[in-house]
Amino acid sequence: MATDKLVSMRIFRRVAELGSFTKAADDLDITAATVSKHIAFLERDIDTRLINRTTRRMSLTDAGRGFLKRIQALLDELDDAELEARGVQAEPRGTIRVNVPMTFGVTHIADAIDSFLNRYPEIDVELQLSDRMIDLVEHGVDIAIRVRAALSDSSLMARPLRKSRNIVCASPQYLERAPEIRTPVDLARHNCLMFTLHDRPKVWELGGEEVVVNGNLRVDSSLAIRQSVLRGMGIALLPRFLVQPDIENGSLVPLLQGFPPKDYTVYALFPPGRKQPMKVRMLLDHLDQHLGDRPYWE
Repeated sequence: MATDKLVSMRIFRRVAELGSFTKAADDLDITAATVSKHIAFLERDIDTRLINRTTRRMSLTDAGRGFLKRIQALLDELDDAELEARGVQAEPRGTIRVNVPMTFGVTHIADAIDSFLNRYPEIDVELQLSDRMIDLVEHGVDIAIRVRAALSDSSLMARPLRKSRNIVCASPQYLERAPEIRTPVDLARHNCLMFTLHDRPKVWELGGEEVVVNGNLRVDSSLAIRQSVLRGMGIALLPRFLVQPDIENGSLVPLLQGFPPKDYTVYALFPPGRKQPMKVRMLLDHLDQHLGDRPYWE
């Protein structure tokens, strides 16, 4: 019965993290009926409803959310204990769920994940690319990478990884036909492309001063903004980790270098109150090595 309960806990965890009995069954390679059986057993065993379910959707009860948080930490500890018991030569295994901003993930994290998986073939990585903050516990995320000037959610555990600088830039063809740019106030005469997921998309902080900009394109993807800037659509404030190669090959021209934008920090975020499993710590060390002592995009 103890083994059944442990298996049921693992199944409940996947149901909660994926938000679906069917998705959990597919992920665990079992039937949906088996998933339902284990959830029912668990609820009977602890005499508490953990999941509210209808024909169309499911949601965790308050008790279910609290139970999920506790068993995530417990199951991670058990995995570490098993790895330690098998000895130092044992290969780490299991799934790591990583949530990363779309642009930073595509340009700098995906290749690091590839090399990590080549080194540790018994580990699976579920890479979620999203610029929006999510509840790490409810979505079962082990590591979230965020590029922020400051963190608003103080309950999360955070580790600063690297600094990230932005740069104002435009294409040579745009600058050929545009008014001269000497100071930030000159931006008022230009078409400035805005990243809508910034806290204040129309306010650029340059040289310690705030400048209000305007333009005819607002996008929730900095990858898309880069493409528009390369096509000569206007001026943008973009991260160096995205456009440094374009600046080096002359496709984009840096502007207002005497008025540097405020620095951002690349953070690794973790669910509160949980020790990171060994496999998660190994991935974090791998990412740290991949980024280099000085970020290679600098």
